[in-house]
Amino acid sequence: MNTEQRMVLFSVKMRASRKTLDGEEHISGAERIVRAEDVPALVRALAGRAQNHGKGRPDFINIRVEAVPESACLRLPALPVRALDCASPAEGLRLAADLLARVGVRDPRAVLALMGEAGGLRGAMLLDADSLERLEPDKKRGIRATLMDAAETEPEDAGAKNHYREAMTLAAKVANAPNILAEICISDDPDYVTGYVASRELGYVRIARMKASGSPEGGRIFLYRGPRTELAATLDFIERRPVLVERIPAAPGFDAPGASPTSGGAKKWAFLEERLERLSADGLRRRIRRMDSAPGPRVRCEGREVLLLASNDYLGLANDARVKARAAEALAAYGAGSGGARLTTGALGPHGELERRLASFKHAQAALLFNTGYMANVGVITALCGQGDVIFSDALNHASIIDGCRQSRAEIVVYRHNDMEDLESKARRHAGRRGLIVSDAVFSMDGDVVPLPELLRIADRYGMLSMIDEAHATGVLGATGRGVAEHFGLAAAPDVTVGTLSKALGSEGGFVCGNELLVEYLKNSARSFIFSTALSAAPVAAALEALDILCREPERVRRLRKNTALFCARLREEGVPARSASAIVPLPVGHEKKAVEAARELFDAGLYLSAIRYPTVARGAARLRAAVRADHAGDELAEAARRIALTLRQMRKKS
Repeated sequence: MNTEQRMVLFSVKMRASRKTLDGEEHISGAERIVRAEDVPALVRALAGRAQNHGKGRPDFINIRVEAVPESACLRLPALPVRALDCASPAEGLRLAADLLARVGVRDPRAVLALMGEAGGLRGAMLLDADSLERLEPDKKRGIRATLMDAAETEPEDAGAKNHYREAMTLAAKVANAPNILAEICISDDPDYVTGYVASRELGYVRIARMKASGSPEGGRIFLYRGPRTELAATLDFIERRPVLVERIPAAPGFDAPGASPTSGGAKKWAFLEERLERLSADGLRRRIRRMDSAPGPRVRCEGREVLLLASNDYLGLANDARVKARAAEALAAYGAGSGGARLTTGALGPHGELERRLASFKHAQAALLFNTGYMANVGVITALCGQGDVIFSDALNHASIIDGCRQSRAEIVVYRHNDMEDLESKARRHAGRRGLIVSDAVFSMDGDVVPLPELLRIADRYGMLSMIDEAHATGVLGATGRGVAEHFGLAAAPDVTVGTLSKALGSEGGFVCGNELLVEYLKNSARSFIFSTALSAAPVAAALEALDILCREPERVRRLRKNTALFCARLREEGVPARSASAIVPLPVGHEKKAVEAARELFDAGLYLSAIRYPTVARGAARLRAAVRADHAGDELAEAARRIALTLRQMRKKS
């Protein structure tokens, strides 16, 4: 870099806000210090970032560019950094309180109690560390730490949100300000739950979880200890002294699951962290809850008992004593694993027995087991279709069907959801070609049912194979749970029926039913069958027992249907237009973050429902998905409906 280039840098600041009834709500803010040639790209990037923040769209964006002589920039070393893991936000806040106490804050819990108030400020709250008196000149605005950046940045990083780098930069500047004892920060980005405590003594201490996932709450507090006569110097340093922070170390990972993926700080992983942060900002980042009990209508999850309305164990067989006993017998007889693929090491006795029973149950000639329903769909579609063929796929088909279609390299024609007129119109244009019409039987996000009689008529008329995925239909539809053909009273089944053992049959695995020619061909052509180690005996035996129970106790299917009708009726009484032809009840919310917030509030109230978001459903079509079970109690479903309706009304009021 020559002398002329070193003379002047530019500070680029972005602030985005939204008008409210109470005045103005801060949405987003950012600042970088860059060379002149990087300013245009950075301005565009920051404007885009402002419009795609997790707190929503702003209606005011201010971008300010001002010259900063490089000679005026104070270069500071980054703070030492370490990470503390924790299992919950409550534990994270306890860790933060302990750290504040370590540097001499007299009442750390009182400081934490002020974080909510600090979150309403554009800047940070400045507190006297002993009296907790607020010291900001502008109590509505707070104080803004500005004119700072990392000394070492890459041009391609312009505008990209990097929570860790930006927080490290700010923390280093504030920690070096006169009379600042410590800082505590919780990001206001929904689903970015990592916060920190920082000081010259402690360094920068990341805390894995300091708020609930999806929460837009957050705040920043600077703690001051010194004479009031020196306060002006502190404010001047924080708000007006240009600073470049050198040698920011890579973000340390956490030891436990759910921690930062950038363990060791390798730059090669940075793109994943940035992508995850974008998902968080859009309300699309997923998390896995920890289950502490066997599946059932009520479960122990993350330390609390909840009514489970998120499970596909529709008939309550996964924890049935008879199912578990048969699995245990098979485990003792055959061992924990199968040892290899069936074509290389052979099949265990339970494999063939279950295939014969499934074929009989589905009124088919033969069946073939796969390791999952997903692998069954991908394996069948790619075996049956290839270049030159055409596949007609419902617009709302499951991802496993979509992936199978894409991998087949056949031409894919998507028809409007359950619109048989659209399907026939498109099939007519491809008459004479070898093709496949594929659809879910029950659509997993909406709970509606394929109009099977019409689909089969169209397939036969145009010489196409028909394929139906009965993952959510087996054990649910039809008088005896045999699926969608029984539901419509049809003697003829689809050419190919795919199913799963992991839902109403309470076990693991997938299967395909059809004629003997089909099954023999799949054994020799379906790659997900050929190249996969076979299912072990225990889940196969469990599915056998579950199938026996279903055949002996068809009243389970009737109880499931009765419970679904009761649940929907109670929801309608509460003003929620709920209907379902299956066991799946969709509850539209709309915005992704609203769905996450609703699911979280219901979980806190003792109801576990799933928040379904893009890409599972279209953007802006997020919903809660309730799955009813045969062993749910009627009074529990009625109370759940009341609570769900109340939460959805509250969500609408917030919109």
